[in-house]
Amino acid sequence: MKDISHNPNAKPQPKNKDDEVQYHAGRGAQYNTKNRFLVNEVTKEHIEGIDDWEEKTLPTIYLEQEVKTIVNKVDSPDVGMSYSMNPYAGCEHGCIYCYARNVHEYWGYSAGMDFEQKIIVKKNAPQLMRKFLMNPKWDATPIMLSGNTDCYQPAEQKYRLTRGILEVCNEFNQPVGILTKNSWILKDKDVLQEMGKKNIVSAMVSITSFNEDLRRVMEPRTTTAKQKLKVINELSSAGVRMGIMMGPMIPGLNEHEMQRIMKAARDNGATFTAYTFIRLNGAIKFLFRDWLYKNFPDRADKVWHLIESSHDGKVNDTRFGVRMRGEGAIAQLVAQQYRKYGKLYGMNAEEWSLDRSQFKRPGTQGRLF
Repeated sequence: MKDISHNPNAKPQPKNKDDEVQYHAGRGAQYNTKNRFLVNEVTKEHIEGIDDWEEKTLPTIYLEQEVKTIVNKVDSPDVGMSYSMNPYAGCEHGCIYCYARNVHEYWGYSAGMDFEQKIIVKKNAPQLMRKFLMNPKWDATPIMLSGNTDCYQPAEQKYRLTRGILEVCNEFNQPVGILTKNSWILKDKDVLQEMGKKNIVSAMVSITSFNEDLRRVMEPRTTTAKQKLKVINELSSAGVRMGIMMGPMIPGLNEHEMQRIMKAARDNGATFTAYTFIRLNGAIKFLFRDWLYKNFPDRADKVWHLIESSHDGKVNDTRFGVRMRGEGAIAQLVAQQYRKYGKLYGMNAEEWSLDRSQFKRPGTQGRLF
């Protein structure tokens, strides 16, 4: 098979159960796309390329690094956050649609299999968090954990960097928002409960489908929807404000599940919600197409054309205000469903915000600004 990273119109062959080399179960991406920032690179073009070498296993490699900063200013006007922090770069969850894949190229790796296998571990993240909060100019604006890759991905079980960051934020009374699709967050229920009592933390759990056959190939190393509902139930019962992220909605694959997801989340204690519509920027366009035609050859054409019809004839979209929601008949229908069921189930009915007034630096009395 030809490398479709250079031919976006090529249609990969369907997944063949008799050919284990052809499809890597447990991984989203099936090959490494070229890194746009590297002029000279040795890369495995495609899992079926003539010049490829065989890989019997695809182990995850943790690359420990001492970084200089941990909190990032977010300038995009349509993402709902002002600052984010990411203790890990790359993500073993392997979600095929993940927009963070492109960011892995800045680290010198591919947005494909590298993104899932080569995880950057920012081992000094908690120490940097403390240093950041000690800055006298900092005004306790809520920070999103994480803005790119999941802070509770499998690496957290070994390094506990997210735990360390939360302990620092709890000490300073720094407001934090969390977005995850991993039940490992329950390991931090004690500190989250303390922060919840002070109204300095909220968390969103991402659920895209109750169809396990779909989840296993689309988000291969994430927690099941049933376990995610358990997370919402346990943390909301512990006093943490919980929400549900439905994203991305993909026409022809999961957009019809919005009502079921929203109702189940509400029944388990979620009080607010958000969603995104699928968009495929950069290398994700090639990776997603390869994945789509291999896993769903019976409807791949339909799904691909529906995505195109929602982004002005393209699958990628960079227009602020439109890129996250799409446009056209299908995108409008999804938006209407979101509004209808959100109102029906009482989502986002209450105006609220995390409390910045309690912020204090160790050794001081109350707020310093």
